[in-house]
Amino acid sequence: MTHPELTLAERRFGETTRRDAWWLQPLAVFIGLTTFGIYSLWAAFQNAHYTFGPYLSPFYSPELFGSSHHSWFGDKPGWWPLWLPFSPAFLILWAPLGFRLTCYYYRGAYYKAFWADPPSCTIGEPRKGYRGEHSFPLIIQNVHRYFLYFALLFLIFLSHDAWKGFWFKDGSGTTFGVGIGSLVLVGNVIFLGGYTLGCHSLRHLVGGFLDRLSSAPIRRSTYDCVSCLNRRHMLWAWMSLCWVGFSDIYVRLCSIGILTDWRIL
Repeated sequence: MTHPELTLAERRFGETTRRDAWWLQPLAVFIGLTTFGIYSLWAAFQNAHYTFGPYLSPFYSPELFGSSHHSWFGDKPGWWPLWLPFSPAFLILWAPLGFRLTCYYYRGAYYKAFWADPPSCTIGEPRKGYRGEHSFPLIIQNVHRYFLYFALLFLIFLSHDAWKGFWFKDGSGTTFGVGIGSLVLVGNVIFLGGYTLGCHSLRHLVGGFLDRLSSAPIRRSTYDCVSCLNRRHMLWAWMSLCWVGFSDIYVRLCSIGILTDWRIL
């Protein structure tokens, strides 16, 4: 018995038989990522108003070199080129940026929103060929698993910053307290933790390459935990992205004096 050859008709760019508003999601992703990218770049270049009391903006954490009391190694290093503007954020933002840029979810999101590859399911693309991620430059996306290690390390730094956000200096020394900013920084760790600990690469690392997870009960438990977070990976990705930006805005507005950091306890 023979079967006729099946072929797919080529669609022009944007051509589709879909009747729903398919363009809303890629448009929302484009606006969201563009807005965050512009703001984070602006905030990194400011080199000011990134700390308030015990609070440190996550855009500047850890502050390896800088002028605030959070700095690990003092002010701007002597080896920094004189012609290049300095900001503590320049030394560390490459790690969380690389982790998100190579993330499996974000890759699918910005391929559609920025490159129309494709704009959405069953929508005509602006190109005919398909190269995938097996050639330069997209083969570089495979470094995601290595950026995961940096992301896990940054969770430790940010958790430490959140803990320091509960200790306020007053006339009698340093006392424990709870401010709105304390809760903002804790929320940042929670959302970033949900996003990072639900990473596809982490799931493979803790047990995905085993043939039989039942033979390794501890690995099975960690695999199930990561899988639980991974099921809502898109939600965690956007919640963490929005909250890290909100955390910087909150600290910045408190530092400028526009907001008052109310002390709850």
